[in-house]
Amino acid sequence: MLRPPIATVSFIDEYCLLYRSMFEDVRLYECFKWLHLGIMSPLPRKTLPKIAKLNGLKDGQSLHHFLRDAVWDVAQVRAIRLHLIGQQIGTRPISLCIDETGDVKKGETTDYVAKQYIGNLGKTANGIVSVNAYAVVENITYPLLLKIYKP
Repeated sequence: MLRPPIATVSFIDEYCLLYRSMFEDVRLYECFKWLHLGIMSPLPRKTLPKIAKLNGLKDGQSLHHFLRDAVWDVAQVRAIRLHLIGQQIGTRPISLCIDETGDVKKGETTDYVAKQYIGNLGKTANGIVSVNAYAVVENITYPLLLKIYKP
């Protein structure tokens, strides 16, 4: 018999339960939940060691291995998330917001970093740029899709 996953905060557990079928191993599912808890936490920097500490883990190794090695389908995650957003919005009209944003990055070790125009700075700099689509309904913003620009 499989052991049940370790509980976190109820709203994180309830949300992540909708993705449970994607993970064969309960440990991978727990890492998925712990990352969500870390992202939602008030931590000023969302690093794996800090998220691990927040969750009572010895170190960030299990979270690192989850991100590096776990096999999961990004398209399936996106489909589940968009389905949930669709359920929340229902038939209410939306305002579609397309946002191009960029962040300055030092060095070139991060994927997609290059010298490119960064709109929110109004100049060319070494950085990473993404285009994001949001639905806005009654002053609530729902993230739909994003695409990192590859120079």
